[in-house]
Amino acid sequence: MCKSRAAAMASQPRPRSDTKPSSAPSSSSGGVRTNSDSRHRHLPPSSTSSGSSSWKPSSSSSSSSSSAISLASIRSSLREPPVLYTFPELSAATNNFLAKRLPGSSSSAWRCTLRGRDVVVIQRPLRRRGDRDLPARLAALGRSHHSSLVRLLGACPAGDHVYLVYEFVAGASLADCLRNPRNPSFTPLASWVSRVQVAVDIAQGLEYMHKYSSTAGGIHNRIQSSAVIVTEPDFRARICHFGAADLIGEVPDPAGVEAGITSISSPQVKKGSQIDGTRGYIAPELLSDGVISQQSDVFAFGVVLLELLSGEEPLKYLYDKERKDFEVVSLIKTVREAIRGEDEVERQGTARRWVDRRLRDSFPVEAAEKLIRVALRCVEADPAGRPDMTWVAGKVSKVYLESKVWAEKVRVPTDFSVSIAPR
Repeated sequence: MCKSRAAAMASQPRPRSDTKPSSAPSSSSGGVRTNSDSRHRHLPPSSTSSGSSSWKPSSSSSSSSSSAISLASIRSSLREPPVLYTFPELSAATNNFLAKRLPGSSSSAWRCTLRGRDVVVIQRPLRRRGDRDLPARLAALGRSHHSSLVRLLGACPAGDHVYLVYEFVAGASLADCLRNPRNPSFTPLASWVSRVQVAVDIAQGLEYMHKYSSTAGGIHNRIQSSAVIVTEPDFRARICHFGAADLIGEVPDPAGVEAGITSISSPQVKKGSQIDGTRGYIAPELLSDGVISQQSDVFAFGVVLLELLSGEEPLKYLYDKERKDFEVVSLIKTVREAIRGEDEVERQGTARRWVDRRLRDSFPVEAAEKLIRVALRCVEADPAGRPDMTWVAGKVSKVYLESKVWAEKVRVPTDFSVSIAPR
């Protein structure tokens, strides 16, 4: 028996000489102790490993390490303030501005990489000469943040122009989502809730600019469907060109306001070539005296809201064969004539026919009527008759909540298909 036991012990593998022996007592079976050993279950898992390095650090070192990690995470989550870029820096990033320009309403826009970030550089004419407080205004804009606004990263004044640098946001413009020239019958915003969600995002972003942002006057002056990016996959909307009106000098200078100078020309009014792209969004008072204001932003939002409901562009140019001339058809005039009836049943039927047919009649008619009435109040000819964006955002948000409840009740199953063709 002794010989067989000695032979068995000799057949077992010997430990390597460079392996540090365990200081913990071995079990009765002579095997390696595991975490499942009942005598050591009360110890933490790290304490069951061999070697003194397996023990946890002291409470003081652990707390200091966790605090350092938390401070680092807080610093990384904080947004850096907008900076003043140099012109050679922008020129190098855009290949001397010979890089391919972004399509859209603004032809002077380039997508590039700047300081390791994917950005969009936009060139705008500088309308306020001798502006020396641009760094201060840029710093003030850095204190304004909202999820519905595309973030402004910095600016660069150069001669008669100023270059605005924004973060690049992947997605498509609202105009392209509503009117795809390659496939007019298709729209990614094919559900009622998705369209009201976009309206809520735009309304809340404008409300923030008007009431809580650090921009001078809180005026956007560029609200239109081509200036709104719709992101995937949740179809949220973000407003572009935040702070542009302030930085390029379209907003009246506070010093000029104190001196009695309260009007400033809007670029869409001054340059006739730019009127066609934004004519449907310009408030009547801008065409007469060129004074931009928060009320003109409300007017433009009302037009965008009508676009969301109908899917149509603000202005249509139809050719009249008899007159041999083009006739301008306004979306505002069309909806006013469509809901002119006083009878409720007639008005509901008209609203159902007027709303975008690509929604396939899957929307609450009462909610659509409420948004139409909100939009018509926003596009009143008299600026004093328009509501502020706080009232508008509240009304649109309420309709969104009602629409969510409606969607839960009439949810259409999408996990099966129906076909009448032979198989």
